[in-house]
This record gives sequence, structure tokens and C-alpha cells, in this order.
Amino acid sequence: MTDAPDEHQAGLRQAALDYHRLPRPGKLEIRATKPLANGRDLARAYSPGVAEACIEIGKDPDTARDYTARGNLVAVVSNGTAVLGLGNIGALASKPVMEGKAVLFKKFADIDCFDIELNESDPEKLADIVCALEPTFGAINLEDIKAPDCFTVERLCRERMNIPVFHDDQHGTAIVVGAAATNALRVVGKDWADLKVVSTGGGAAGIACLDMLVKLGVRRENIHLYDLEGLVHEGREAGMTPQKAAYAQPGGSGTLAEGIEGADLFLGLSGPGVLTQDMVARMAERPIIFALANPHPEIMPDLARAVAPGAIIATGRSDFPNQVNNVLCYPFIFRGALDVGATTINDEMKIACIEGIAALARATTSAEAAAAYHGEQMTFGPDYLIPKPFDPRLMGVVASAVAEAATRTGVALRPLTDSAAYKQQLDQSVFRSSLLMRPVFDAARSSVRRIAFAEGEDERVLRTAQAMMEETTDTPILIGRPDVVESRCERFGLTIRPGRDFELVNPENDPRYRDYWGTYHEIMARRGVSPDQARAIMRTNTTAIAAVMVQRDEADSMLCGTFGQYLWHLKYVTQVLGSNGRQTAGALSLMILEDGPLFVADTQINTEPTPEQIAETVKGCARHVRRFGLEPKIALCSHSQFGNLDSGSGRRMRAALEILDAEPRDFTYEGEMHVDAALDPELRERILPQSRMTGAANCLVFANTDAASGVRNILKMKGDGLEVGPILMGMSNRAHIVTPSITARGLLNMAAIAGTPVTHYG
Repeated sequence: MTDAPDEHQAGLRQAALDYHRLPRPGKLEIRATKPLANGRDLARAYSPGVAEACIEIGKDPDTARDYTARGNLVAVVSNGTAVLGLGNIGALASKPVMEGKAVLFKKFADIDCFDIELNESDPEKLADIVCALEPTFGAINLEDIKAPDCFTVERLCRERMNIPVFHDDQHGTAIVVGAAATNALRVVGKDWADLKVVSTGGGAAGIACLDMLVKLGVRRENIHLYDLEGLVHEGREAGMTPQKAAYAQPGGSGTLAEGIEGADLFLGLSGPGVLTQDMVARMAERPIIFALANPHPEIMPDLARAVAPGAIIATGRSDFPNQVNNVLCYPFIFRGALDVGATTINDEMKIACIEGIAALARATTSAEAAAAYHGEQMTFGPDYLIPKPFDPRLMGVVASAVAEAATRTGVALRPLTDSAAYKQQLDQSVFRSSLLMRPVFDAARSSVRRIAFAEGEDERVLRTAQAMMEETTDTPILIGRPDVVESRCERFGLTIRPGRDFELVNPENDPRYRDYWGTYHEIMARRGVSPDQARAIMRTNTTAIAAVMVQRDEADSMLCGTFGQYLWHLKYVTQVLGSNGRQTAGALSLMILEDGPLFVADTQINTEPTPEQIAETVKGCARHVRRFGLEPKIALCSHSQFGNLDSGSGRRMRAALEILDAEPRDFTYEGEMHVDAALDPELRERILPQSRMTGAANCLVFANTDAASGVRNILKMKGDGLEVGPILMGMSNRAHIVTPSITARGLLNMAAIAGTPVTHYG
């Protein structure tokens, strides 16, 4: 009787097939990057306009980068002779893998990619075909070509092509292994030159890894390579290649069990079960074990640790710590190479990639990576040698290091002139808010402001405090219990500590407690709050505590709202900070969309605003839009359009317009109108030719919070909009209330807004 099929595995298999098949087959599509809406567009895209671009490229081939997609286009090329662990399955069957590679290029480095599968097993003919593709592509990624053919193909292509050619199976693996090994040595306190290395598997990846270890400082004579024929040694003929021969040991053959004695590093790119527990026990103290066979490693981590508890272990699997994954490397090494027009990818660029990846793992974990791998410990050490693929800092750190190396070694046709500016550009391509937030961060750096965070125990707040120490001059003040804050900083791998890097207010036991409840009671005594109630609120309500700190000038601004309802927080903010005559003018959300920024108000506060409140909201929006370096173009939005309906929203908007028109304004506003008329100048011109607004509006003010909040949420969920805000207008920048969906990056943006002195925006 046979066992029933594993339902879990069957479910995973079906899910993978459905992912590839539905809702449309495959993982790629081609999209136009230029408009094709009318005859004029067609004449520019094709005949006759396209001839002008052809003429320019004919005169100067380098201008192909300016007039075509070639400068950002990579080919992933395979003949399907060594696909994953599936072997020689043929070019057609390799297509899902190559499509996947192309998707990762786009996802992680915004590089366009075509997958090309070729029915050609002769390495020299394969190289001929690849070389003939040079006019189309800015770089070539060779993939899943069996050894030793891959060595021949890559060598011939590199010799004959003037663009980067990179066999990722070899060099991508070698780079990530190099980064992991660099940090493993830091953990165990050993040097490259002293290592004894034992490696299994003499394929392309294995040889490339050994070559890289030698470049990093391992002595060639200390490397012992084993394959199916045993030890690679001098005089051996069976299964030998020139690449293996470079690592031939003197003397006769030997077994892996004999050679593993005293080894510091085991590098496995072979097959399951090759390394036994007995072999691990015979390795050096605190051995480094890279068991990279996929999906089943040379030894399972739990078995290795059972006999060597101090072992440093990496695998190729995502369900164990220290996954050696090529996606940490190839998108970013190609990004850097393409951006400087590198003619090749040399050793210096590869080592720069290694150093960048390794250094990033030693830095504080990014909030984005922590969110993508929720629950995993990501603090540099034995179980965190290399960063996670979804760490967005990889782009800026690794690609810039590669571009700098290409420039330094003279292989860049467009060498870097400003490395810092290039890295900033890369970061902006990953963090969509960076470009728009730059004026705000620049203004915030002009002074040192104290920002109180009401929910100081929240992980996002702690990560924001860490980022503030690294990216701003502001001082975070966290409200929370010391033992909780301390333990969470430790758990999340943050280097900041209370008392040293930030001030901590303990709501359960702070020496200022009497002063705080006294201040709150003084404000609220004639609004029904007794001393006992004031004491209780100052023990339990961190939003009220933060507001009192700002009121007493012990903080310059406050942030709250990472949990709870917006209006609940607003109640305590206005109770305390509204006592000096300040009035909230509304909540403004900046939505960063694919085609640019769009501000939306009032998303939170005035449910059915009066004309006076709408006018104040418009004026507040104008001030805040300018904080982002933009000139405000504000549309007063309603179901009524320029007086065509006698609706309530239309009447209020028309009245607000009269209030605004009563005094000269230094910004553009118009209304009342539909949203489509606000965003489509041609439509608006047909409806109201004499409109005072030109171009598309960049700020929409609505007649009720239902409409504003609905538009905000639709843009977030369906328009892929990234929100900065909500920005609380009317409180002189002394308080901002966020929403529970905010990320750590969003909190950092809000901290920068709170950290900008009022004098910078009026």
C-alpha cells in the first residue's frame, strides 16, 4: 500500500502553477512608455518622426541610450542545459525561470529585460548568437548553461562584446557567497589567509566561488575541492577541466571524510547529504558551513548544529537563516554597470558589490525589510550574515559601489562625477517619497527640534527614532515603559538606547508627573476635569502626555496616532494645544502617484465644513504645498460644477470662494468643480474658458470628509498611491496625527515635517 500524496506539497504545486497561468499566462508584458493617442503621436513614434532618431544614432552610436531603451535593457539568455536542480530540460522548459529573472530585474532595480531561450547546445555557436544581439541590449545575463560550456560562452562573449556579459550562476553566486563569508569571518574572528576551505562540486558556481575566495585572500593551496570523482589532485584525469585543475592538490586522492579534518569553511554546491554529522564534528572550532545545494542542502542546519552548536550556517533556502540568494547581487550590479555605461563587469566591481552587501548586513535593519520578513530576527550575527532581498537600501548601497568601481577602473563610458548625488538618485527611485520630501528634510536640518512620539513602544516609532538619529538633526522623545522600549530595541536589532540616544518619558513613573497633571488640570479645570481625572489621564493617556510636553515647551512638536481613531487623538491635542487660540484647519494628505504628487484635503477633521472652514483649509493647503517646493494649484471640488447645481456642497464651495476672493491671494485656486475638470485642463477649458487656473490642479479640497477620505483611500489602494500625512493644519506644526496604516518610512517623513521650523513655511 502506498502513502497518500502529500496534500500540502500538492497545494503548493498547484498554487505555483496558478501563479504562472492566471489571470493571464506568464509573468511579463510589454508596455508603451510614450503616448499613442492620436495621429501626431503616431507620426512621432513611427514614420516619419522615427527617422530622426535613426539618423542621430547613425551619426553617433552612443546616442542610442538617449533615443531608445537600450541603455536600460538586459537580455537573460539560456539554452536550458542546467536549469535550477532540474538539469538539461531544454530551452523551452527554461522559459519560466528566465521570465522570473526578468521580473526580478524590474522589481528590484527597475531594469527592463527580455528573456531569450535558444535551442543551441554548441557553446561556440551559442556565443555567436549572443554576440549578434549586442545592438539590442545594454548588457547580457547568461543563465543556466551547463559547465564547462558556460565558461566558453562567457569568455567568447566578453572578448567580442563591448557591453557587460555576466554569467549569474557563476559570479552572482560567488558575490553573495563572498559577502556572507566576509561577515562570517567577522563573527568567528578569523582571517582569509588562515582559512582551510573544503568545497564539494566542481561546477560553474563552485569554481567561481573558489576564484572569488582567492581574490578575497584565501590561499589557493588551502583549498581542497571534491567532486564525484573525489579529491581534485595533481595527476588525476577523470572528470577534470582546466578550471578544476587550478585547484589540484599535490599528492594522491583522498576522501571528503579525510580532507574535512580541521576545515574552517565548508562550501557545498553539490547535492543533499554530502556532509555528515561526523564530518562536521571533525571541522575546526566554530566552523563556517555553506550548504548551498537546492532544495536539499548538503546537511540540514539542525543536524550540523547538533554536533557543532557554534557553527555559522548558510543555505540556499528561504526557510533558514542566511539564504544565499543571487537576487542580492545581480539586479544591482547591472544597475550600476548600465548607469555608467560600463563595457564590462570586472573583478573590482564584483568586490565592490561584496563589500556593499556585507556592510549593509552590519548596519541597522531597514523598516521595510523588517515588515517584509515580520517576526524574523534580523540583527547582525551568526543568523544574519547578509541582508534580505527586500531591503530597499540594496539599490543605493550596492549599485553606487559598483558604479564607483567601474569609474575608478576606467571601464565606464559615462563615469560618475558626483557619487553622493548618484546614490541619492538611486534611493529616490526606491523610496518614492524621497524626491518630494527633500525640501522638507533640508529645511528640518537647519535647526534641532525635539519631537515627542506618543506611542514610543511601537516598532515603527522605534525604527523612526533610529532613522532620525541617522538622517536628521532632530531629537526624538519617546513615551513608553523603559523595560519594554529597551527589550524591543534589542529584539529589532536597533542600536539606539534610551538615555543615550533619545529621551524616554515613563508614563508609569516620571519625576515630572505632578507637573504634568497639574498643567493638564489647569487647562481643563473649567471643562469638567477634576484633579483625580487629570492624574488618571496623565498615567494612561500618552497622547495627552505628549501634548502637555509641547505645551510646556519640553518638546517642539508631537506625533501620535499609530493606533486608535483619529478624532480621539485630536480631542486631546486640541484640548491642550488649542488653549492658546490655535484652531485646526483640516488634515492634508500628500498622495505620491506614478504621474506626480496630488494633495487631498480635508481627509479627517471637518465632517461638513462651513465656508469659513473650507477657506481656512484652502489657505492651509497653500502653505503646506509650498513646503514641498511646489506652487499650489487648488481645486475646490463639489458635485456642482461652476454653479450648475444648487447642492449643499456647491453652495458652501461658492461661499468659500467668495471669502477667498475678498482678499488678494498669492496662490492659484478655482472652483467649484468636478475632480475630472480639476485634473484635465482641456475639459475645464471647454466648460469654463475663462478659468483662472492653468494646467492640472495639484491639490483637491472637498466639501466633506467622506469624499476626501474616499478619494485618498482609492488612490492608496487602487492608484498605488503612497501617502505622506495626514498633515494637521492650523496647529503651527506643533502636532500631527497619523493613521494606524502608516509605515516607519511614513513616520520618518512626518517627523521631518514636524521637525521643520514654522518660519520655513509661514
